[in-house]
Amino acid sequence: MVTTLAVVEVHPAIEPLSPGSPLAGMARRRFGGKSLLEWVVRRVSDAERLSGIVVLAGEDSLSRQLCENCPPDARVLHCKARDPLGRFAEAARALPCQGLVRLNVSHPFVDPDLIDRLIASAEFAGCDYASYSFGDGRPVIQSPLGVFAEWCRSDAILRADRLATSPADRAEATRYLYSRPDLFALKMIAVPSRLDRDDLRLAIQDEEDWEELQTIFDALGPESLDWQYIASLVDRQPTMRARMAHRNRRSAEVC
Repeated sequence: MVTTLAVVEVHPAIEPLSPGSPLAGMARRRFGGKSLLEWVVRRVSDAERLSGIVVLAGEDSLSRQLCENCPPDARVLHCKARDPLGRFAEAARALPCQGLVRLNVSHPFVDPDLIDRLIASAEFAGCDYASYSFGDGRPVIQSPLGVFAEWCRSDAILRADRLATSPADRAEATRYLYSRPDLFALKMIAVPSRLDRDDLRLAIQDEEDWEELQTIFDALGPESLDWQYIASLVDRQPTMRARMAHRNRRSAEVC
């Protein structure tokens, strides 16, 4: 079996924010009785095909403070590189593994079963990059859906780091891989039909998202946070769906 480590990114989740921003300390906010960082690490640890978990952060003082909330059984890696692709490549060089699953601390509802399915598909396909895509072909990682992850072969990450030169390609850790099928072998898995929608938003990008996800957590409790339960809850809440759809459209316009 391919040795795969999960990499939970802290720095990219707070990078656009100043230290005074209300979201700058997001990784240490309380979610489900734990810091958000510990919550995400513990949730990811339920995936059975992972060999371990690493928290990836910058070397700045704010990132170091946030990583104080990391569970002791997860390794913390502080990277010197200044852009997301460079940091991810630095992790690929430092970690003894064949593949990395990329996740973010701003995705508290990332689904362990979907991570296991992703790793199994990547191993079977023998690809360089694997993730999920919508019915129209868009990579799900471009959306704020927040329950999926990406798998990358370590040597493919290093190759992307050597080849990518444009600011756009370096500003996102995996963009150069999934946008270059001429250079990398891709495996795109269709998202479950109930998640192929524009009125679901489970990634934290602002205070509204934080409050919405807290509402979902309070309604379902910690034991019923599989994506099926979350989708069923949102389906029964037309006002919540409308708010999420509006924020998704707003985010798309900004991009």
